[in-house]
Amino acid sequence: MTQLPVSTDDLALWSALRRHTQARIGLGRAGSGLPTRHRLELQSAHAAARDAVHSPFDPDTVAAALTGVPTVRVRSAAPDRLTYLQRPDLGRRLHPTDRAHLPTGEWDVVFVIADGLSSRAVHEHAASMVRATTALLPADWRVAPVVLAEQARVALGDDVAHTMGATAVVLLVGERPGMSAADSLGAYLTYGPKPGVTTDADRNCLSNIRPPLGLPYDTAAAKLVALLRGARELGRSGVSLKDESDALPRHPSD
Repeated sequence: MTQLPVSTDDLALWSALRRHTQARIGLGRAGSGLPTRHRLELQSAHAAARDAVHSPFDPDTVAAALTGVPTVRVRSAAPDRLTYLQRPDLGRRLHPTDRAHLPTGEWDVVFVIADGLSSRAVHEHAASMVRATTALLPADWRVAPVVLAEQARVALGDDVAHTMGATAVVLLVGERPGMSAADSLGAYLTYGPKPGVTTDADRNCLSNIRPPLGLPYDTAAAKLVALLRGARELGRSGVSLKDESDALPRHPSD
């Protein structure tokens, strides 16, 4: 196989494009493979993704970052990490003995922080996201204690909110790591959640919350509060609720 020469202009073009994306583009090649530097970077990213999935969730870390904010701790029905990864259904259900730990009341919203598939994302971003969002909520909104959920998937928030008597739930969860991001946080809003009935079509999602390379906390919080207000006015969330906020994400290089 003949390798065509690469001009200085081509190198400059790819270098400029790479400043605007974390995708691996224009890496070049060494023979029939990647240059050694890029191959090592790919292996490192793969290792970081695996670590993010398997690293244990530390609720103490998140609770410490939420100093002054009341928290409650629960687990899903998945007894360990391996079972959690193999049995997604168990991650959607509360542990039978933990339901009694949840306080009940008349809450407008409950925030649930779940490890999901990246504890790293939760440890680094969840507390800041809760603080940024609650700071923008109307003063008369009743916010429940933050629930820290271990071995949890998105639908666990339905069970938590229904048990506590919360009208809406915002579940912050570590997203599945990729080769360019192992610390991406997702926020899922569900209005009027009903365990076993609510589907993904009933949720609104904000993804890739991870400054400085992803969505900034203030931008994500503004969008989330706009969605919460819209859900309350509309009486539902999901495909019927559109993000009409003007808080558009900006790339760090802009």
